[in-house]
Amino acid sequence: MYKIAVLDEISDTGLNALIEHPDFVVDIHHNKSEQELIEVLKHYDGALLRSATTLSAPIIENSSLKVIARAGVGVDNIDIDASTKKGVIVINAPDGNTISATEHTVAMILSLVRNIPQAHHDLQNDEWNRKKYQGLELQNKTLGIIGFGRIGQGVAKRLQSFGMKVLAYDPFLTNDKAQGLEVINATVEDIRDKADVITVHTPLTDKTRGMINADFFKQAKDNLLIVNVARGGIIVEADLINALDENEIRGAALDVFEIEPPLHQPIIHHPKIVVTPHLGASTVEAQEKVAISVAEEVIEIFTQQNVTHAINAPVMTQKITKEAAPFIEVAELAGKVATILFNEGPSKILLKYNGELALDDTSLLTRTIVMHILKNQLMENVNIINALYLLNEQHVVYQIEKNKDADHFTNYLEITLENDNNKVTIGATVLKSYGPRIVKINSYPVDFKPEAHNLYIEHIDQPGVIGKTGKVLGEFNINIGSMQLGRHDKGGQAIMTLTVDSEVNEDVITALKSIEGFIQVKNIEL
Repeated sequence: MYKIAVLDEISDTGLNALIEHPDFVVDIHHNKSEQELIEVLKHYDGALLRSATTLSAPIIENSSLKVIARAGVGVDNIDIDASTKKGVIVINAPDGNTISATEHTVAMILSLVRNIPQAHHDLQNDEWNRKKYQGLELQNKTLGIIGFGRIGQGVAKRLQSFGMKVLAYDPFLTNDKAQGLEVINATVEDIRDKADVITVHTPLTDKTRGMINADFFKQAKDNLLIVNVARGGIIVEADLINALDENEIRGAALDVFEIEPPLHQPIIHHPKIVVTPHLGASTVEAQEKVAISVAEEVIEIFTQQNVTHAINAPVMTQKITKEAAPFIEVAELAGKVATILFNEGPSKILLKYNGELALDDTSLLTRTIVMHILKNQLMENVNIINALYLLNEQHVVYQIEKNKDADHFTNYLEITLENDNNKVTIGATVLKSYGPRIVKINSYPVDFKPEAHNLYIEHIDQPGVIGKTGKVLGEFNINIGSMQLGRHDKGGQAIMTLTVDSEVNEDVITALKSIEGFIQVKNIEL
């Protein structure tokens, strides 16, 4: 049974899939303090939450959680670094509230240009102020959208129907995509200088925090209307109030705030600001959709190992892992062999993907390789979620090279581990109908399929080496399954790889090392 803790108010309809599933136990733990959550989550496999609860590093580090599910888009109330280091998958529901947030943005813009909240308030107080609340038309105005993902694109589509020209900024927006969506690919500075209405749809990051500030307002149009239904903190509230007071811009509409709830704060009482209490995702449909989405994915993760909307892990589904299975196997094999032959902590890792592998997303393979490299050196619980994080903690530099040219193999991966004293390179491929193969060890070409028990020997190429090796192994009653030789020049340095039928102990290694011309003998136990 998997135990799931629900930490915030989440739609009952959305939780039904978990509640009714025979493999899950669902408990409600609302309104808990940090210390209470530290104690509670020691006993749960998963946690579901919205924005009201914050999962800090101490909570996550002391928990037994394997999955944290945010019923919504933003995950700034979850310590992602702590989750990743702990090996906890963090998922969200990026599609569930798209329509809700899109429509709320449009509603805020319309409320702003037509002064609807203020006029409503006055009329309820028996004040008939038609002249006071003369509005603006959106037709022929310029809309600037900062952050052009699903919500930004949805807002653009709706307001284009109002006759607005759209400038869009997003670091991943190409000119071709902008042209297809009939918007202009712009910079933030272009939007600041030219837009009549600006709406922001970016996550809150170190880069976006405070990006709309005093300097921004000073250089914007004096009739600018600005809207934020994304995340509090993107707009500096003190600078916004000052810009409105100094008539540097015309008005603003905010659904999100630097501090929530912003009760008794001047930002919610300003006459030129329309405010709502974080309602962007608050529709019946959106709450059901995000809850259903995360509940179903939690079930998929625990029962099928399918991961689709993880913040800190590659996409993994049965289809993807089935197609990638041979390559994951060869990545695991090459990573293990490289680590055993290197036998110390690397300061640098170089990964090469050639041929078919270079055309695909290799993040799952990279994490698999790194995981096995770290498992040999770290006592911590390394998995594909925290592998890259822990690698960074060890100050290990890793580099990835991709080459679509197949060269000798239709698919090929190569791992190089190095530090100041040592360097090991392993090349591997998946041969159709034959499976994973090691095809390169350092500079030597080989065709080696490791088994459970293997030997790697560096030696001088000279007559009698194979016979002497067989004699020593025979004396210890160890049968040879296969043998591969690799060399560059006659009489020079060479390598030998063997698979054997039983475990090789230190006495065997010592006996092999005593053979004349043997430079190095390594036991490769897989």
